Amino acid sequence: MSEKLTQALGFLLARLHVWIVLSSTLLVCTSPWIFIGRSLRANASVWDYLHVYLGLICAVLGILFLLRNTLQGKWHQYFAWLVGDWGQLAQDIKGLFKGKLPVAGGKGLFSTVEGIGMLLLVATGVTGAIWFIYQGTPLAMTWRGYHQICADFFIGFLVVHLVLAATHIIEFIRQ
Repeated sequence: MSEKLTQALGFLLARLHVWIVLSSTLLVCTSPWIFIGRSLRANASVWDYLHVYLGLICAVLGILFLLRNTLQGKWHQYFAWLVGDWGQLAQDIKGLFKGKLPVAGGKGLFSTVEGIGMLLLVATGVTGAIWFIYQGTPLAMTWRGYHQICADFFIGFLVVHLVLAATHIIEFIRQ
């Protein structure tokens, strides 16, 4: 791999979270203006084209983000519950009922929510990409439906993620 390509990839990976935040924010905020059914219309708007192609880019970024955050055993931090490690998550949830905010990092509530968010981002991107591949066919509308369901759950995640990030920042300021 050439040095310039390696530098560009390093630049992208170092700022992956920022690129995902910017692209998903734009995709979510402009989605009410999108009118795409079975396929892109001949007179599709710039917002339709932006949504489709930025969405495809965001799908790739989401997969890279998931891989970067889960390879080399790091997946345990986000998905500890998959192997029955409920300890810190249960402790964080019990602490919430006692008015105690969870700590960031580890295998607790924040990391679990982040892991679910990564899966929802990838699911939204993949269902959108499959919808794009099947455009013009009867399956397109089925995948559009899946994409909308995943996008709705992803938007719900974003709200929860923002609330948790705000509480983390507030707790950080208090200390």
